[in-house]
Order: sequence, then structure tokens, then C-alpha cells
Amino acid sequence: MINDQDDFGAAAPPPRGLSKRLRLVLIAAVVVVALVGLVLFIRHIQNKSQAAPGGGSGRGPGGQGGPIPVSIATASTGDIELRIPALGTVTPLATVTVKTQISGILQKIAFTEGQLVHQGEMLAQIDPRPYEAAVQQMEGNLRRDQALLADAKLDLKRYEGLVKEDSIAVQQLDTQRALVDQYEGTIESDQGQLQTAKVNLIYTRIVSPVNGRVGLRQVDQGNYVTPGDANGIVVVNQVQPITVIFPVPEDDVPALAKQVHDGNTLEVDAYDRTNSAKLAGGKLLTLDNQIDTTTGTVKLRASFENADGVLFPNQFVNIQLLQEVLKNQIIMPNSAVRRGAPNGVVTTFVYIVNADSTVTVRPITLGVVDGERAAVTQGLAAGEMVVTEGGDRLRDGAKVQLPQNAAAPAAAPAAAKKGAGAPNGQHRKHAHANPQ
Repeated sequence: MINDQDDFGAAAPPPRGLSKRLRLVLIAAVVVVALVGLVLFIRHIQNKSQAAPGGGSGRGPGGQGGPIPVSIATASTGDIELRIPALGTVTPLATVTVKTQISGILQKIAFTEGQLVHQGEMLAQIDPRPYEAAVQQMEGNLRRDQALLADAKLDLKRYEGLVKEDSIAVQQLDTQRALVDQYEGTIESDQGQLQTAKVNLIYTRIVSPVNGRVGLRQVDQGNYVTPGDANGIVVVNQVQPITVIFPVPEDDVPALAKQVHDGNTLEVDAYDRTNSAKLAGGKLLTLDNQIDTTTGTVKLRASFENADGVLFPNQFVNIQLLQEVLKNQIIMPNSAVRRGAPNGVVTTFVYIVNADSTVTVRPITLGVVDGERAAVTQGLAAGEMVVTEGGDRLRDGAKVQLPQNAAAPAAAPAAAKKGAGAPNGQHRKHAHANPQ
């Protein structure tokens, strides 16, 4: 009899055919699992693709999964501002580098760095003693030459009497007359030199040429200064009032030029770098006289009182130029605007809340957008309710849950229904904010 165990008691290995069948079973199981996973993935993709534009829930018409909570707003009639945004640079009306006009020792600094100064206020003093001596010298020369002129005139008068008596030659009289003219010319020269010396003496007292704020001093007291110093003594910037220079597109130039020509005052607001905090309000002063062909823009200058000093020279600010106020516009929150293809055509639309708490997709034509408010030119009427938040989960006909303090909307006005199919328009490209 053949024993199934060897001498050591170990079982004999299984037949080779059984091992191959086991491998085939494992491979088949792996293939089945992969196919099941693929089918589940395809169904998941199909469910997502069936969702409505704007992220519909895909639970069937009328929101079979239950009402979707939303936030709403009511369209109203009002005025909206047409603004032109721009990036501007704060620029002083005057920037003056204060330099000495004479040479000398800087005897005194009379300002504090960063101080506001007035026109004519003393900023520095140069040692005046050499210039006081020059004035005294010129005054002495003038008195000496005036005395010589007086003596020459007396001689001329005597010579004129002697010529009549034929006591002297006419040539001597002519010479005396020339001498008188010479002394008169010398006196005029002395007067000019005296005036120059007096002006130089005035220049020893350096004053501010404008109202403004002084910067950091460029030279210290005790230094020898000359008119050739490149940096001067200090820089004074006129900051009250101050201006902002900013560019606008050339397409806006005709309308702005007409407003300025008609004498209208256009309001200009300056905002911080984040365009969130208003810094100052001012008015448009003027337009540049030419368009920059490299950028297609024209520069404008606006003036701000800047009494609180919040605008600083060379500061970058966001500008909002109020071009026009549009009256009696249909206005709604900008957050209600949506873009997509609810009917297979890419358009701008809103979700209208119906009386039965369902929503309807309504194509609209946008007008001007001013911050968080948007004007609608077609497709919406005053009094209609639009969805502002929660629209990503909606589709046409979906059931919505209104806020507790919101009343049920009335039937949609006929005018709005008539304009529901109006084609979508484009709002101004330089509106205050673009709809998201």
C-alpha cells in the first residue's frame, strides 16, 4: 500500500491542476469588482451631468427633495450712479526744492521736519554780515559819486556864463557837459549795485515760497551752502489742497469734456489700495490736452481739500469718478445676477420667486453696476423677488423655502413676462463692479 505521507509525516503537495483553477477564480473576482466600480463611477458622473445650470440638485422638477432655503430681495425703482474707476497718484499742486540764491554759512534752521509752513515763513538764515557790509560799501560809493556830480554841475553852470562873456572856449564847456553825463551814469550804476547788495541781503533770510509741508532737511546748520547745491535745503510740498492725477479710457473723453465745458462739477472719490475705505472726496479740475497713444487714455486731475492730511504725495489710490446719475432704474442686488445656459443658450439670468414658492429662470439685460447694486434694463419689473443666496442649488421650477420674515410674492407683472425673452445686453465695461 502506498502511504500518502513521507517518512517525516508531511502531507503530499496538492495537484498542480488545482493551483491553476484557484488563480483563475481570483482573477475573475478582481475583474468583477473592477467592473462594478466602473459602473458606479459612470452613474455618479451621469447624475452630476443631469443637474441644472447653476448647480441644480437633480432631484426632479419642483425640487422633490424638499424646499431649498434661499435668500431673496425685491427689485425696486431708484437712481444709480454711473462711475468710472481708475488708479490715481496723489500729486501736490506745487513741489518746491528750496535752495539758497547766495553763498554763505547756514547760520540757522528755522523749521522742524514735517512741519506745515505758510508762504513767506522763514525756513533758514544765512550769515548776513558780508552782505550788510556790501550794502554799506555801495551806499558810500553812491554818496561819493553824487557829490562829484553836484560839483560838476556847478562848474557847468559857471562855464555857461563864461562862454557868453567869451571868457573861455566852447570846447571847455562841452567837456564839462560830458563830465556831468559821466557822473550821472556812474550814479545810476552805483544805484544798481546798491540794489543788488540789498537783494542779496534779503536772500540771507530764506522763506517758504508756498503753503505746504516741509520734508527732511538736506543740509545741517553750520554748513557752507551755494546756489549750485543739487539737493537744496529742504523740499516743500503743497498738500492742502492736494490733487490726484489718474487716466481714463479715451472712449469716455467726449462725455467728460462736454460735462466740463458745460461747467458741471463732477465728484471724485478716493479709496484706499483695497478699494474698501473711502479716504477723501473732491472734484474734477481739468483734463489733459492730449491722449496718450500708447495706452489709449487721457489724464485727469482732481482736487481734494485734504484738511486731515490723509492723502500723501505719491500715494496710489483707487478713484471713482461720478460721471452721471441715472434716474428711475430697475435696481436689484448684484448678488442675484447669474450666468449660464438654462435654456441651452449662454445668457445672464436671475431666479424669479413665484407666488407658489417656486423659481423661474428669467433672462435679463444688465445696465450699470454700481458696487452691490445692479440696474436691469430688460427682463425684470419693480416688485418682483429674486434669489440672492442659495441659487447654486436651484433649477427652473425648483421649490424654495423663503426666509421667515419674507412675504409670499405676488404674481409676476405682465411687463416683466413680456421682456423675459429679451436678449442679454452688455453693461458698461468700466462700471464700478462686475457681476459675479
